[in-house]
Amino acid sequence: MLRKVLFASVLAAFVAAPAAAQTRVEAGAMFGWTFSDGVSGDAVLGGDGNLYDRVDPKDSFSWSLRFGVVTEGNVEFGFLYGRQESKMVIAGTNEREIGSFPVSNYHGYVGYNFGDVDAKVRPYLFFGLGATSYSQVDFISANGVPRSTSSETQFSTTFGTGIKAFFNPHVGLQTGVRWTPTYIKSDPGGYWCDPYWGCYLVGSAQYSNQFEFSAGLVFKF
Repeated sequence: MLRKVLFASVLAAFVAAPAAAQTRVEAGAMFGWTFSDGVSGDAVLGGDGNLYDRVDPKDSFSWSLRFGVVTEGNVEFGFLYGRQESKMVIAGTNEREIGSFPVSNYHGYVGYNFGDVDAKVRPYLFFGLGATSYSQVDFISANGVPRSTSSETQFSTTFGTGIKAFFNPHVGLQTGVRWTPTYIKSDPGGYWCDPYWGCYLVGSAQYSNQFEFSAGLVFKF
């Protein structure tokens, strides 16, 4: 599943780039902090006597790598890999940190760089499609039994904006913010009725969100 999503996102990004346009290549590495939230559900009685109804990735350090092709029209097509070095947290009547829970993002993206192609300061924005992968978590349960969760990969989008400030024609500083919502599940949300189609059950979607603030180096070739 992950390979199919990655192939589709990368292919969509690079095939869309005009072949005849004069292009430049950019690559970057960024480091920062990501604020995350997870999803809630029915309360479960834990082995410690507490009720738990929520699972979240913990806010933590994150990093990303980016490779893009910038056309003469300032449009950018590329691929971005991001990783949040998180831990799983369950919450309810108590809060417990369960274990290491890295979260990886894989997105093909389309962006726009404002200003002249050789400007020293260039604001930018981008939108991407791809996947978010939640790693397996190994932990010891409240009653001392080793257990683990399964890994999970879901379709996701990502949105970002920021500024690139170049020291010289080839190296610069990039700062930015990025929001990555990932669909996890839907809960029953009630009934919706239409005079023609009748009534049917609708769901309330739950998303896990990542809000990243980062900075790093960008290289232009």
